[in-house]
Amino acid sequence: MALTTQERRPVSGVQKMTPSEAFVETMVAQGVTDMFGIMGSAFMDAMDIFAPAGIRLIPVVHEQGAGHMADGYARVSGRHGVVIGQNGPGISNCVTSIAAAFWAHSPVVIVTPETGSMTQGLGGFQEANQLPMFEEFTKYQGHVTNPKRMAEFTARCFDRALSEMGPTQLNIPRDYFYGEISCEIPKPQRLERGAGGENSLNEAAEILANAKFPVIIAGGGVVMADAIDECRALAERLGAPVVNSYLHNDSFPASHPLWCGPLGYQGSKAAMKLMSRADVVVALGSRLGPFGTLPQHGMDYWPKDAKIIQIDADHKMLGLVKKISVGICGDAKAAAKALNARLANRTLACDATKAQRGDAVAGEKAAWEQELTEWTHERDPYSLDMIEEAKKEGGRWLHPRQVLRELEKAMPADVMVSTDIGNINSVANSYLRFERPRSFFAPMSFGNCGYALPTIIGAKAAAPDRPAIAYAGDGAWAMSMVEIMTCVRHDIPVTAVVFHNRQWGAEKKNQVDFYNRRFVAGELDNQSFAEMAKSMGAEGIVVDTLEDVGPALKRAVEMQMNERKTCVIEIMCTRELGDPFRRDALAKPVRLLEKYRDYV
Repeated sequence: MALTTQERRPVSGVQKMTPSEAFVETMVAQGVTDMFGIMGSAFMDAMDIFAPAGIRLIPVVHEQGAGHMADGYARVSGRHGVVIGQNGPGISNCVTSIAAAFWAHSPVVIVTPETGSMTQGLGGFQEANQLPMFEEFTKYQGHVTNPKRMAEFTARCFDRALSEMGPTQLNIPRDYFYGEISCEIPKPQRLERGAGGENSLNEAAEILANAKFPVIIAGGGVVMADAIDECRALAERLGAPVVNSYLHNDSFPASHPLWCGPLGYQGSKAAMKLMSRADVVVALGSRLGPFGTLPQHGMDYWPKDAKIIQIDADHKMLGLVKKISVGICGDAKAAAKALNARLANRTLACDATKAQRGDAVAGEKAAWEQELTEWTHERDPYSLDMIEEAKKEGGRWLHPRQVLRELEKAMPADVMVSTDIGNINSVANSYLRFERPRSFFAPMSFGNCGYALPTIIGAKAAAPDRPAIAYAGDGAWAMSMVEIMTCVRHDIPVTAVVFHNRQWGAEKKNQVDFYNRRFVAGELDNQSFAEMAKSMGAEGIVVDTLEDVGPALKRAVEMQMNERKTCVIEIMCTRELGDPFRRDALAKPVRLLEKYRDYV
């Protein structure tokens, strides 16, 4: 039965209730309508009243998937994503996904019922010390110390998740759900963020007024602050090229003439070449993470002498990775608006060359697009060997770059895409473009496999009217593909594209470059993922000809949006390999023992 808004309102004033009711009523006050997890006896008393409170618990296959779903839900909606599970193993299964949410700055609340207060330390069934598990990956940990404080700690965890832009943990001894208490449900506290200090804003405006070739990095903070319009206005005022920070391809509309594409691994050469010319860089809502500024495509593009203006809502990020000229602790939206106001009526040094910069942007973008179109296969010698091997075998395997280009062409409007970690998925960074924020999701700095499918399920649950597509390689796919059953069981249709190249490609590339092609543990002998999808109640399509790639994606999205069907597209790819993740993190091997001397 659908509940009315009136029924969704939390109780007001001091009232007698059970701790379970206080927990649930506080979530209602915080606007929670969906949770992800697996049922368990530790929180069953509260779970019993989720439905009448208007809260849907979406059961998953594995708790790691629940955490990723909560992450995707939060990143699309801008609201809390909530995950819950059974104490002990159910909770420990969530650590990886909460770590991924931490590096995505997602306001996820993980509720961790734990062993009863009277048996802690006795080594009972499913007992674990659950707070240290998440200490590194949460912004705040609330531990309910008395049933009477249930509403207090619950509210604080939800408030802190939004105010500190990251996961929080609510730890509750399982016996604290029971009893009778008197309490008042706290009202949500929402932090209003400012533009930053007057002095730092004035100093930044002065630097920009004298800039000759300014470049803006639009980071994740632009997305989280809903600051696209303000970023666009600042870029247009300066005539500044705008590059996306790594894995934030949705932080500026790709159709805008000043958009140049993403920096970082497998990013846009146009973005990197224009960045190399900057005399002033505005890092808007970006922590300037090291992995997103490493040399790429043979270019050490980061401008060595440029002045850097970094704007971040977390003061601890300012100047942490790159030496900066001005640090502004402020909201990306408010700060961009404040800078626009300061520059509005001034004559800027870059005004006279605005047209030339526009031409430079257009020229670099056109050259990069042409290179991408002509870049039909990887040029690595091992990749060429694999192409020839496929021809000899009579296989009709597809070149990953050609596939990614065809998928790009067939992408529906308003699409949401999640990508897993891995070689082909990383190459996809060059081909994924978006028109609106909250559209692109990746495991960010934690870089864990098994991310894409559950995350896009959570995104779809939050935005059921938007097409939802996951990219995964065959290795990472095997870690999470069982969540297809979640899609089918609970009517959350998505589309998954699985690149079937029969290997752990990213690590195998390191064995090519550093270990003389001595391949250990990198080969995968897979069954048909399309058939597995069918066995789980979804649709499955195998694609082994290039002309079928686009139509397959369009058909799968049509099934998703019009027929409410989940579909797995299995694309048979060659074993071509893109650049490795971390040339900076590996070195040619040295062997000191005689028996290993040949392995150099």
